[in-house]
Amino acid sequence: MTFQDIFKSSFLENITSVSILDMVIAIVLAFGIGIFIFLIYKKTYRGVMYSASFGTSLIAMTMVTTIVILAVTSNIVLSLGMVGALSIVRFRTAIKDPLDIVFLFWSIAVGIVLAAGLIPLAVFGSVAVGLILLFFVNKKSHDHPYIAVIHCDSKASEDAAYALLSQRADRCVVKSKTAAAGSVEINYEIRLKDSNTDFVNELSQLNGVSSAVLVSYNGDYMN
Repeated sequence: MTFQDIFKSSFLENITSVSILDMVIAIVLAFGIGIFIFLIYKKTYRGVMYSASFGTSLIAMTMVTTIVILAVTSNIVLSLGMVGALSIVRFRTAIKDPLDIVFLFWSIAVGIVLAAGLIPLAVFGSVAVGLILLFFVNKKSHDHPYIAVIHCDSKASEDAAYALLSQRADRCVVKSKTAAAGSVEINYEIRLKDSNTDFVNELSQLNGVSSAVLVSYNGDYMN
Protein backbone atom coordinates (compact mmCIF):
# COMPACT_ATOMS: atom_id res chain seq x y z
CA MET A 1 0.00 0.00 0.00
CA THR A 2 1.43 3.37 -1.05
CA PHE A 3 1.04 6.75 0.62
CA GLN A 4 -1.53 7.74 -1.99
CA ASP A 5 -3.59 4.60 -1.38
CA ILE A 6 -4.09 5.63 2.23
CA PHE A 7 -5.85 8.83 1.21
CA LYS A 8 -7.96 7.29 -1.55
CA SER A 9 -11.64 7.29 -0.66
CA SER A 10 -14.94 6.78 -2.41
CA PHE A 11 -18.47 7.17 -1.22
CA LEU A 12 -19.45 3.57 -1.89
CA GLU A 13 -16.41 2.17 -0.09
CA ASN A 14 -17.21 4.20 3.00
CA ILE A 15 -20.64 2.60 3.30
CA THR A 16 -19.15 -0.69 4.48
CA SER A 17 -16.32 0.81 6.53
CA VAL A 18 -18.37 0.35 9.72
CA SER A 19 -20.61 -2.69 10.01
CA ILE A 20 -24.30 -2.38 10.86
CA LEU A 21 -23.87 -4.56 13.94
CA ASP A 22 -21.06 -2.37 15.28
CA MET A 23 -23.12 0.77 14.74
CA VAL A 24 -26.20 -0.65 16.46
CA ILE A 25 -24.27 -1.96 19.47
CA ALA A 26 -22.32 1.28 19.91
CA ILE A 27 -25.35 3.57 19.59
CA VAL A 28 -27.57 1.44 21.85
CA LEU A 29 -24.87 1.27 24.52
CA ALA A 30 -24.26 5.01 24.20
CA PHE A 31 -27.96 5.65 24.71
CA GLY A 32 -28.09 3.33 27.75
CA ILE A 33 -25.04 4.84 29.43
CA GLY A 34 -26.28 8.33 28.51
CA ILE A 35 -29.52 7.57 30.38
CA PHE A 36 -27.43 6.42 33.34
CA ILE A 37 -25.42 9.66 33.28
CA PHE A 38 -28.65 11.66 33.07
CA LEU A 39 -30.12 9.87 36.11
CA ILE A 40 -26.93 10.43 38.13
CA TYR A 41 -26.98 14.12 37.18
CA LYS A 42 -30.63 14.44 38.22
CA LYS A 43 -29.98 12.62 41.49
CA THR A 44 -26.90 14.66 42.44
CA TYR A 45 -28.11 18.10 41.27
CA ARG A 46 -27.84 20.66 44.07
CA GLY A 47 -28.34 23.94 42.19
CA VAL A 48 -31.17 26.43 42.47
CA MET A 49 -33.02 25.64 39.23
CA TYR A 50 -32.79 22.22 37.60
CA SER A 51 -32.29 22.32 33.84
CA ALA A 52 -33.96 19.39 32.07
CA SER A 53 -32.42 20.45 28.75
CA PHE A 54 -28.89 20.07 30.13
CA GLY A 55 -29.70 16.57 31.36
CA THR A 56 -31.10 15.63 27.96
CA SER A 57 -28.02 17.07 26.25
CA LEU A 58 -25.85 14.63 28.22
CA ILE A 59 -27.64 11.72 26.53
CA ALA A 60 -27.36 13.32 23.10
CA MET A 61 -23.68 14.21 23.63
CA THR A 62 -22.81 10.61 24.51
CA MET A 63 -24.48 9.33 21.34
CA VAL A 64 -23.13 12.07 19.07
CA THR A 65 -19.57 11.54 20.33
CA THR A 66 -19.90 7.82 19.66
CA ILE A 67 -21.07 8.47 16.09
CA VAL A 68 -18.27 10.95 15.43
CA ILE A 69 -15.53 8.67 16.75
CA LEU A 70 -16.90 5.71 14.77
CA ALA A 71 -16.63 7.81 11.63
CA VAL A 72 -13.16 9.08 12.50
CA THR A 73 -11.74 5.63 13.23
CA SER A 74 -13.03 4.25 9.92
CA ASN A 75 -11.41 6.79 7.60
CA ILE A 76 -8.16 8.71 8.01
CA VAL A 77 -9.19 11.43 5.54
CA LEU A 78 -12.43 12.00 7.44
CA SER A 79 -10.53 12.18 10.73
CA LEU A 80 -8.36 15.01 9.41
CA GLY A 81 -11.42 16.90 8.17
CA MET A 82 -13.21 16.36 11.47
CA VAL A 83 -10.30 17.85 13.39
CA GLY A 84 -10.42 20.95 11.22
CA ALA A 85 -14.19 21.27 11.54
CA LEU A 86 -14.23 20.90 15.32
CA SER A 87 -11.39 23.38 15.74
CA ILE A 88 -13.65 26.24 14.61
CA VAL A 89 -16.53 25.37 16.97
CA ARG A 90 -17.00 27.81 19.84
CA PHE A 91 -19.27 27.22 22.83
CA ARG A 92 -20.73 30.33 24.48
CA THR A 93 -22.81 28.73 27.25
CA ALA A 94 -21.44 29.56 30.69
CA ILE A 95 -20.86 26.63 33.06
CA LYS A 96 -21.73 27.79 36.58
CA ASP A 97 -21.35 24.54 38.51
CA PRO A 98 -18.02 22.66 38.36
CA LEU A 99 -19.93 19.38 38.48
CA ASP A 100 -21.56 20.24 35.15
CA ILE A 101 -18.11 20.13 33.55
CA VAL A 102 -17.58 16.67 35.05
CA PHE A 103 -20.81 15.39 33.50
CA LEU A 104 -19.99 16.92 30.11
CA PHE A 105 -16.53 15.36 30.07
CA TRP A 106 -17.99 12.07 31.31
CA SER A 107 -20.44 11.96 28.39
CA ILE A 108 -17.72 12.75 25.84
CA ALA A 109 -15.30 10.21 27.35
CA VAL A 110 -17.92 7.45 27.29
CA GLY A 111 -18.68 8.16 23.63
CA ILE A 112 -14.99 7.94 22.73
CA VAL A 113 -14.40 4.74 24.70
CA LEU A 114 -17.49 3.03 23.26
CA ALA A 115 -16.56 3.92 19.69
CA ALA A 116 -13.07 2.55 20.32
CA GLY A 117 -14.63 -0.82 21.21
CA LEU A 118 -13.67 -0.74 24.89
CA ILE A 119 -17.17 -1.65 26.07
CA PRO A 120 -16.25 -3.11 29.51
CA LEU A 121 -14.24 0.01 30.33
CA ALA A 122 -17.15 2.26 29.36
CA VAL A 123 -19.72 0.27 31.34
CA PHE A 124 -17.79 -0.47 34.53
CA GLY A 125 -16.06 2.92 34.47
CA SER A 126 -19.42 4.70 34.26
CA VAL A 127 -20.83 2.64 37.13
CA ALA A 128 -17.79 3.45 39.28
CA VAL A 129 -17.97 7.18 38.52
CA GLY A 130 -21.72 7.23 39.16
CA LEU A 131 -21.40 5.52 42.55
CA ILE A 132 -18.60 7.87 43.61
CA LEU A 133 -20.66 10.93 42.65
CA LEU A 134 -23.72 9.60 44.47
CA PHE A 135 -21.69 9.01 47.62
CA PHE A 136 -19.79 12.27 47.81
CA VAL A 137 -22.36 14.71 46.40
CA ASN A 138 -25.23 13.34 48.51
CA LYS A 139 -23.09 13.08 51.63
CA LYS A 140 -24.82 14.97 54.41
CA SER A 141 -23.02 17.92 55.92
CA HIS A 142 -23.37 18.84 59.56
CA ASP A 143 -23.44 22.58 58.96
CA HIS A 144 -26.20 24.48 57.20
CA PRO A 145 -24.92 27.51 55.26
CA TYR A 146 -27.32 30.39 54.69
CA ILE A 147 -27.25 34.06 53.77
CA ALA A 148 -29.31 36.33 56.02
CA VAL A 149 -30.30 39.69 54.47
CA ILE A 150 -31.27 42.26 57.09
CA HIS A 151 -32.75 45.72 56.40
CA CYS A 152 -32.59 48.10 59.36
CA ASP A 153 -32.61 51.84 59.99
CA SER A 154 -29.95 52.49 62.64
CA LYS A 155 -26.78 51.22 64.29
CA ALA A 156 -28.76 50.11 67.34
CA SER A 157 -31.05 47.85 65.30
CA GLU A 158 -28.03 46.51 63.42
CA ASP A 159 -26.34 45.54 66.70
CA ALA A 160 -29.54 43.93 67.98
CA ALA A 161 -29.89 41.84 64.82
CA TYR A 162 -26.27 40.74 65.00
CA ALA A 163 -26.63 39.77 68.67
CA LEU A 164 -29.68 37.62 67.90
CA LEU A 165 -27.96 35.93 64.95
CA SER A 166 -24.87 35.22 67.05
CA GLN A 167 -27.01 33.47 69.65
CA ARG A 168 -28.92 31.28 67.19
CA ALA A 169 -26.10 30.38 64.76
CA ASP A 170 -22.77 28.64 65.15
CA ARG A 171 -21.15 31.17 62.84
CA CYS A 172 -22.13 34.67 61.80
CA VAL A 173 -19.91 36.66 59.43
CA VAL A 174 -20.68 39.93 57.64
CA LYS A 175 -20.35 39.41 53.88
CA SER A 176 -21.51 42.81 52.65
CA LYS A 177 -23.03 46.02 53.97
CA THR A 178 -24.84 48.78 52.09
CA ALA A 179 -25.74 52.04 53.82
CA ALA A 180 -28.04 54.79 52.57
CA ALA A 181 -29.94 57.67 54.14
CA GLY A 182 -32.10 56.10 56.86
CA SER A 183 -31.51 52.48 55.83
CA VAL A 184 -28.82 49.81 56.11
CA GLU A 185 -28.71 46.47 54.31
CA ILE A 186 -26.41 43.79 55.71
CA ASN A 187 -25.69 40.30 54.36
CA TYR A 188 -24.56 37.74 56.92
CA GLU A 189 -23.20 34.28 56.19
CA ILE A 190 -24.48 32.04 58.96
CA ARG A 191 -24.18 28.35 59.85
CA LEU A 192 -27.27 27.10 61.69
CA LYS A 193 -27.10 24.80 64.68
CA ASP A 194 -30.18 22.92 63.46
CA SER A 195 -32.98 23.29 60.89
CA ASN A 196 -35.01 25.67 63.06
CA THR A 197 -35.49 29.05 61.32
CA ASP A 198 -37.92 30.69 63.76
CA PHE A 199 -35.31 33.32 64.57
CA VAL A 200 -36.10 35.00 61.23
CA ASN A 201 -39.52 35.93 62.64
CA GLU A 202 -37.85 37.36 65.73
CA LEU A 203 -35.48 39.38 63.57
CA SER A 204 -38.33 40.98 61.64
CA GLN A 205 -39.97 42.04 64.93
CA LEU A 206 -36.94 43.87 66.29
CA ASN A 207 -37.22 47.64 66.58
CA GLY A 208 -35.75 49.30 63.52
CA VAL A 209 -35.65 46.12 61.40
CA SER A 210 -37.91 46.46 58.37
CA SER A 211 -37.31 43.02 56.83
CA ALA A 212 -35.29 39.84 57.34
CA VAL A 213 -34.67 37.27 54.58
CA LEU A 214 -32.95 33.88 54.89
CA VAL A 215 -31.57 32.31 51.70
CA SER A 216 -29.91 28.92 51.29
CA TYR A 217 -26.41 29.33 49.84
CA ASN A 218 -24.60 26.56 47.98
CA GLY A 219 -21.65 28.45 46.53
CA ASP A 220 -18.00 28.45 47.46
CA TYR A 221 -16.90 30.05 50.69
CA MET A 222 -13.83 32.12 51.24
CA ASN A 223 -12.52 32.17 54.81
